[in-house]
Amino acid sequence: MQRENWASRLGFMLAAMGSAVGLGNIWRFSYVAGENGGGAFLILYILSVLVIGIPLLLVEVSIGRKAQRDIVGSYKKLAPKQPWFMVGYVGVASAFLILSFYSVVAGWALYYWWGYVTGVMTVMPENGFGGSFDAFISQDYAPLFWHALFMGITMLIVLVGVKKGIELANKILMPILALMMVALAIYSITLPGAADGLAFLFKPDWSVLDDPSVYIAALGQAFFSLSLGVGTMMTYGSYLTKQHQLPGATVGIGVMDTLFAIISGIVIFPAVFAFDIDPSSGPPLVFITLPEIFYQMNFGDIVGLVFFTALSLAAISSSISLLEVPVAYLMRAAKMSRKLASLIVGIVIFASGVTVSLGMGKWSDLTLIGDRNILDSMDFLSSNIFLPIGGLTMAVFVGWYFTKQEALEASDLTNNQISQIWYVLVKFIAPILIIIIFLNSLGIV
Repeated sequence: MQRENWASRLGFMLAAMGSAVGLGNIWRFSYVAGENGGGAFLILYILSVLVIGIPLLLVEVSIGRKAQRDIVGSYKKLAPKQPWFMVGYVGVASAFLILSFYSVVAGWALYYWWGYVTGVMTVMPENGFGGSFDAFISQDYAPLFWHALFMGITMLIVLVGVKKGIELANKILMPILALMMVALAIYSITLPGAADGLAFLFKPDWSVLDDPSVYIAALGQAFFSLSLGVGTMMTYGSYLTKQHQLPGATVGIGVMDTLFAIISGIVIFPAVFAFDIDPSSGPPLVFITLPEIFYQMNFGDIVGLVFFTALSLAAISSSISLLEVPVAYLMRAAKMSRKLASLIVGIVIFASGVTVSLGMGKWSDLTLIGDRNILDSMDFLSSNIFLPIGGLTMAVFVGWYFTKQEALEASDLTNNQISQIWYVLVKFIAPILIIIIFLNSLGIV
């Protein structure tokens, strides 16, 4: 079977940006930045992207391009008869787990989008937006409809193929998403009191750096927002030909991903401060706090519609990369057609997501890891254990298993001035930082 390729370097970059720019940038970045003091956290986050994010992004893409295989097949080809490929299965499992709960949360975003389309969300609910949100996610069937719709859209894009599905979708989604986020940011900074929100985001309060957890949070956010360790970038890299130069592309992806996160902060924090909301509201910021703000502001119904359209588009661009990881594996390992692999994996992930959705309602008493519900348990396992293992293995594989010459050739850095810096970061610095993130997430550090 002829292996698919990207039609263009721009197509790959937009798809990779689409993978990186998702709920993690718009939803997670905002509340993590809010909980960790704003400006000082932002500086640490940008440094983390430069020191760990972009170097590891180049590592992951270069492994995929060199092997021209899925995440399991890449390790099998580059390190035959050695156990490295076992980590590939961890990547497939983490993509499966993440999409199981990601699609449920993305379904909530679609539900809110439809609420603004129909005007339902422009009216204050009797039990408030917090009560209304809790009532919705605890239902048995309504959230499942939106979860199914979101998974259906994701499956349709992936089963069409790399060029006509994934690449074409991202060429449409990413420019629209960028325009929407910039428009929202411009509107947000015109709000009365917006200056306080901008000061929170851009004027560092250095005292927060006394808390070691802020450093860990910045490292973790950089690691997770770039989709590192799951295998999405390795899989996308495998559709690149040798003609595509990697360093410039990966720097571009890292910079644009960070820019999206900052723009989402400019959208959210001026609005939060304009309406005297606590910026450290945590995960409910998007689904409870922002609808309350949109309800109070002029043209809030339009702003809410644009915001949840952007959030839904960002979720779709990420979900198709997550689905592609197990689909690419099945296509090679089981010699399955793309359509059949997409349908099988999509249906199984939907079924797994049903347990997540019911875990917010009738199964809310069910706890798996510690006292966490089903969603939080899947999130903890994938984000805090599987992803660091995946990222650490990639860094060690390129830094220690490859010779230095092989590593530089695979990443197109043979004659590059930054090759020595990149190699030291990948071989020594990144593994140490990932281990610190890993131990912190387990409560050991």
